[in-house]
Amino acid sequence: MANPRLIKRQLSEPTISRLPVYQRIAESWERRGRLSIDSTQLGELAGVTPTTVRRDLAALGSFGMRGSGYDVSVLRERIADALGHDREYDVVVVGVGNLGRALVNSSNFLTRGAKLVAVYDKDPNVIGTEVAGHIVQDLNGSIIPATVAVLCVPPAAAQSVADRLAGEGIRAFLNFAPQVISVPPGCAVHYVDFSIELQILMYHVNNGTGPLGGGVLHSLGIAANSARRNIQRNLEKS
Repeated sequence: MANPRLIKRQLSEPTISRLPVYQRIAESWERRGRLSIDSTQLGELAGVTPTTVRRDLAALGSFGMRGSGYDVSVLRERIADALGHDREYDVVVVGVGNLGRALVNSSNFLTRGAKLVAVYDKDPNVIGTEVAGHIVQDLNGSIIPATVAVLCVPPAAAQSVADRLAGEGIRAFLNFAPQVISVPPGCAVHYVDFSIELQILMYHVNNGTGPLGGGVLHSLGIAANSARRNIQRNLEKS
């Protein structure tokens, strides 16, 4: 019989967004010496229903124990397998202004399996300086092969930078610039726009919805994913 951990399943985008949260919860319980957690406990901590938890985790295969929930170490490992944490990904950061510098210096910036291999900028006053043990390289020079690029550049530069990096074989972009960019087939873009997140948060504050119900998912920006995609589609149509 095939190992269920090796079976590839097509996960929905909402499920993908929730899995890292479940994983953080499992890691927290494991550090506290707790061996298992059930869907009700997971749901309360994550801010979703137990049914949602069970549906999300069922997509990873059968590993829950009736009456006792999920083994937290198995849960953590199963999610890591699903998210590809057993693989290594080279990451570059482009733009070493305040945001880029803060990200590179953050101990929580890189996820499991991700390795920062280079940082780039166009500013001659920044090129050649050191940030978190990395020498800032000239973006106009050669590009070190990588899988993921984190864009912390001005909006007007985002598209040209993405074009350049996609041409160098980079396939995934985490875009902090408040600018929609277009990438070739085979590439992916995820947007992190603080202004949109703040607008959505203030809507919930003003209307008594969303994050005010507790849990952690909304505070991680997951509630904004649908709105962000709609904004992107509308901008692309205009």
